[in-house]
Amino acid sequence: MALITFIVGRIKSVKFALKGMFLLLKTEHAIITQFSIGILLIVVGFYLEISRLDWIIQLAVIGFVLAIEGLNTAIEKVCDFVHINFDKRIGFIKDISAGAVSFAVFFSLIILILMYYPYLFEN
Repeated sequence: MALITFIVGRIKSVKFALKGMFLLLKTEHAIITQFSIGILLIVVGFYLEISRLDWIIQLAVIGFVLAIEGLNTAIEKVCDFVHINFDKRIGFIKDISAGAVSFAVFFSLIILILMYYPYLFEN
């Protein structure tokens, strides 16, 4: 019986996670934009026939940026819930959270530039 309870719990967890993914894609413009860029990169990857390792890197980078943006969104929503009016401490927390996304995007761009350079300029 414990195994069935465990399995049912995991299935519910997956349902909540998928719901969260769809809510992000439906409601958050930054996620929609970054997801669209991810889809574009996937199309480019197929067009340029990137290697298996490059696929792994590219998908990890896309997932990393989307995950960090999702966490940023969650932090912002919690801040808005906890303190409805403007507060410089909440603004500081939101700025730090947005900064984390900026780090993720900046270094992901460097990785993708290094990854795509040989496909675009060395043929």
